[in-house]
Amino acid sequence: MRLILSYLAGALFGTGLLVSRMANPAKVLSFLDIAGRWDPSLALVMVGAVAVAALGFWWGRHRARPFLGGQFSKLASSGVNARLILGAGIFGIGWGLSGLCPGPALVDLPLRPLPIGLFVIAM
Repeated sequence: MRLILSYLAGALFGTGLLVSRMANPAKVLSFLDIAGRWDPSLALVMVGAVAVAALGFWWGRHRARPFLGGQFSKLASSGVNARLILGAGIFGIGWGLSGLCPGPALVDLPLRPLPIGLFVIAM
């Protein structure tokens, strides 16, 4: 059951990326181009994603254990440090240059195997 629900969650996520066009590098780059031909439509996608995540976190706080069993893991919060800033910077630069990040790249891979495959290998 856990495997089936994990597959369905991944399929829902991938479908959401395709429907919102976040797997389209040109759409993402036009959202990031605030000094040029800016397309703010992906901001609505992000607002929707934050709302859904907030509901999930709220619901999770009121549960004794995760929906699929086991225990909630505690994250060791080390705060903002150089490693976090460097990693976020590398991610942001890569996203800004290519218009892709890991999730949308994997969703887009079957649609455009050669260019996206090169990105996935580099990733």
